[in-house]
Amino acid sequence: MAVTTHPGEPARAEDRPHSLRPPPRSHHDRHVLTSTVDVFGAAHWLLTERAPQPGGEGLPFDALVVSVHPGGDVELTELSAVRARWPHLDRLPDGRFVVAASRARRYEDANQVQVFDALGRETSSFSVGDAIEHLLVDEAGHIWVGHFDENPAGIRRWSATGRLAWTSDGARIPGLFDCYALNVSGTAAWACPYTDFPLVEIRPNRPDRPVRVWANRIRGAKAAAVHGERVAFYGGYGEERDRLAHGELTETSVEPKEVGLLTLPDGPAPGRRHVVSRGSRIYVQAEPFTAWGVFDLSR
Repeated sequence: MAVTTHPGEPARAEDRPHSLRPPPRSHHDRHVLTSTVDVFGAAHWLLTERAPQPGGEGLPFDALVVSVHPGGDVELTELSAVRARWPHLDRLPDGRFVVAASRARRYEDANQVQVFDALGRETSSFSVGDAIEHLLVDEAGHIWVGHFDENPAGIRRWSATGRLAWTSDGARIPGLFDCYALNVSGTAAWACPYTDFPLVEIRPNRPDRPVRVWANRIRGAKAAAVHGERVAFYGGYGEERDRLAHGELTETSVEPKEVGLLTLPDGPAPGRRHVVSRGSRIYVQAEPFTAWGVFDLSR
């Protein structure tokens, strides 16, 4: 992807890493339900024969996961009896897949999250609560969930068996009503929540200070990348949806630096965006969601 700065601001080099996309033969006659990039840099697409139908018609359904690994190897996995109409997808370190329904009207619904083995068979299911905005798996196999504003749970970390392992309740994160941005890398998470948009670092295994908070003036970002003391926020409201705002971390706040635009490898594109944050990287998709562009803050 390319970075273009606003006039009068320091110039930055263009960043044009490769795009991640599935081989054409795997998806030309299928519908892309969702896609993600896992903590190890592999991209995954969840494909079905047709788009979801109103009223839940056609549930459950069989689906195909196409995985493209960083070296270019392609892997196909058939999943049986997927129940999520609007799913989130990620992969556990042992090769299993997690598929979760973004909406769970009944919190006692034990079937919201499905875990599938390498042969595509469901091995377990559990609930993590309604209104999932982000679902990302870390290197230790924990499942991080960030909720949007219809669920006050905020940010939580679950085991792959459905045990609640950490919650933002009592963490003193200011203005946590909607998890706008969530970045999971290694075993830590970074977040930028609505309404105050602080940058939040979460390391549950750090006993002295599991949560750190930096005040932040950059509003509305949908993704955040972190590299050392540098941070980049992607997205915003209205015409700022392709904004890339850079900052540096001080002891208590994010100090804004240059602001630019992030464009996809094929140039600006209309329509919705789908983003995933992983460490120093922000992965961006535009419709029809068949390719990921990559911005790396460490370059």
